Amino acid sequence: MDLKIDGLLFDKDGTLFDFVASWGPWYSQLFQGLTPDKTVIDQMADAVRFDLETKRFDCDSVLIHGTATQFLDLIMPFLPQWNHGDLENHVLRESRKVNQIPVLPLAALLDGFLAAGLTLGIATNDNEIPAITQLKTAGIHDHFGFIAGCDSGFGAKPDHGMQTGFINASGIDAARIAMIGDSAHDMVSGRNAGMQTIAVLTGVASRADLAPLADVVLNDIGEIPGWMAG
Repeated sequence: MDLKIDGLLFDKDGTLFDFVASWGPWYSQLFQGLTPDKTVIDQMADAVRFDLETKRFDCDSVLIHGTATQFLDLIMPFLPQWNHGDLENHVLRESRKVNQIPVLPLAALLDGFLAAGLTLGIATNDNEIPAITQLKTAGIHDHFGFIAGCDSGFGAKPDHGMQTGFINASGIDAARIAMIGDSAHDMVSGRNAGMQTIAVLTGVASRADLAPLADVVLNDIGEIPGWMAG
C-alpha cells in the first residue's frame, strides 16, 4: 500500500456492515415490539421513512443518517404509553442485539491495514456503547484505536467533531486521513475536517448521490487497498 494515507476513519453501518441486511429486520421487530397496534406501527414506519414490507429505507431516512435521539423524537408522539427514558433505554438495549452482517470478511482486511502501519478509527452516529458491543461481537473491536458515537462528546455527523477527535487522538495530519462511509453525512463531515473522502456503495445512497462529495466511490471497503496502491 502507498502510505499517502496514514489513517482510516470508518463509518460503521453501511460501511463495515451491510445496512439493509443488518438493520432492516431489526427495525421491523422493534416496531412490532413497541405496540400491538398495526396502524401505529405503520405510522411510525412512515414517520422514519422505513418500508415495513421490504424492510428497506428511503435514502433520506433518519435511520440512515440520524441519531437515536432524532429517531426517538419522531416515534414518541405515536407511543403515549411509553415515557421517553424507558423508550430510550429499551431501544439502546435492543440495538446491542442487532445481527450485524459484515460486507465482507472484516478481520483479514483490517489486519492488512494495521500491518501496513495505518491507524484505524470509527465515527458513527450510533450510540457508543451499542457500537462497541457490535464491534466486539464481530471480533474487530481491537483493530480500532478510536471509537466515537454520537454520544461520545464530539457531536454527530454531518458536523466534524468526531473527525477532529480522531485527528487529535492519532496525531495524523487531516490531509493524510481518509473518511470512509456510505452517506452524504460521512463525506461532508470528512471533507469539512480536511480529510480525503472515500464513499462506498454498501449502504442506501447511490453512486450519483455520493460522487459529488467524495474523492472516490468504491463498491465496498475491500477495494480500498487496490485504490491506495494504484
